[in-house]
Amino acid sequence: MKVDVPALVAQAREGRPRAVARLISLVEGASPQLREVMAALAPLAGGAYVVGLTGSPGVGKSTSTSALVSAYRRAGKRVGVLAVDPSSPFSGGALLGDRVRMSEHASDPGVYIRSMATRGHLGGLAWAAPQAIRVLDAAGCDVVLVETVGVGQSEVEIASQADTSVVLLAPGMGDGIQAAKAGILEIGDVYVVNKADRDGADATARELNHMLGLGESRGPGDWRPPIVKTVAARGEGVDEVVEALEKHRAWMEERGVLAERRRARAAHEVETIAVTALRERIGDLHGDRRLDALSERIVAGELDPYAAADELVAGLTGR
Repeated sequence: MKVDVPALVAQAREGRPRAVARLISLVEGASPQLREVMAALAPLAGGAYVVGLTGSPGVGKSTSTSALVSAYRRAGKRVGVLAVDPSSPFSGGALLGDRVRMSEHASDPGVYIRSMATRGHLGGLAWAAPQAIRVLDAAGCDVVLVETVGVGQSEVEIASQADTSVVLLAPGMGDGIQAAKAGILEIGDVYVVNKADRDGADATARELNHMLGLGESRGPGDWRPPIVKTVAARGEGVDEVVEALEKHRAWMEERGVLAERRRARAAHEVETIAVTALRERIGDLHGDRRLDALSERIVAGELDPYAAADELVAGLTGR
């Protein structure tokens, strides 16, 4: 069923949650009207501050996200939350665990929470996350919090989608040792040791500080990620996290880093869309005479696979 995109966008700008939900559903479902939706949203987006929260399972990402929502609401900010959950093995949808933990904000008209399924996409995010972020941005959210699936050592895609990346750790979970081996140490703009009321919190913070020092190659004036200790379940230390986020945002704006990150994000999004479109076109070639002819020449030793791929791409793109 075709929807009235301009009317839907106008309703989303008015803060109507059903309209926002419908737009994100069009994004997730790769609707034929997706291009129309993105064209309508383009001039309206760009004002939201996108904060990514990542870390291993069990460190308290959902609780910390909920606490940040409360802090930003006290400051009068409209907040959008994109909580990326694992896919259900049965329906393919999100398991909604994160949304359950943030139920205290369900009746707040200044908060929009959406769970998205990864649907097999690696990196801790859903494939439609960039477009969903744009929907929340265009809908008037001042801050968009993106909570990833519990990530491992290499799943650090959130760094390419957020203005500021927050890495959460907790004492007694081996996070410090894991972080030493992970690319996750390279993506954090702010580090949070949650559950700081537990034994070992101070040791975790010291170890993390030591590891950050070992990996530093920063010059004068460069950003040094702060380490903040919190007990998110009680709201302790959350204001300090917000303060650290605002300091990082101000630092980025002063040095042009924020604009550069957003340009890089846009470039990555364009590249992903283009590669996906090209892959779909190649997928349609199975059984096509061009592909059969190229494969025959490879088997006959007349052509190598790379040259064949170049010919195929040139034929598909007209270059």
